Amino acid sequence: MSKDTNNPYKDDKLTADYDTILKESAILTTFAGILFGFLLNMSLNIPKNLHYNDRIIIIVSLSSITIAILLFIMPVIYHHFEYPYIDLNKFKSRSHRFFLFGLIPTGVTLYLGLELAINSISGFAESFILASLPFVLVYFLYKARKYKSQE
Repeated sequence: MSKDTNNPYKDDKLTADYDTILKESAILTTFAGILFGFLLNMSLNIPKNLHYNDRIIIIVSLSSITIAILLFIMPVIYHHFEYPYIDLNKFKSRSHRFFLFGLIPTGVTLYLGLELAINSISGFAESFILASLPFVLVYFLYKARKYKSQE
């Protein structure tokens, strides 16, 4: 492949690597931002029949998704502080860790949101158990995938 003298970044592998990371960050931030908006709206317009425990769950969910958003935008902030990169692998591994750590509070938020929805039609304890079922199912499907790939 010949180099294009007009575009010095055309064959730059670095551009493709960090571009992918920044696109992932944009997708995760958008998802978390939409969820944040719903939770913020719910916390500002609290229904009168909502119990105190449910209000606490909404605030914990809002805090959790805020932490997730901050972790999801960290690769972009890190990109602006570190560009041009001395070590691209360091940038990729740190971005990967930011995403993984951001998935934990996102999962907590999704769990608590599902718990709130189930709690509106069942009891408090039952809603916590029922809300965990999708997460348990995904965990077992993930483990089954790993066992299949080992065969």
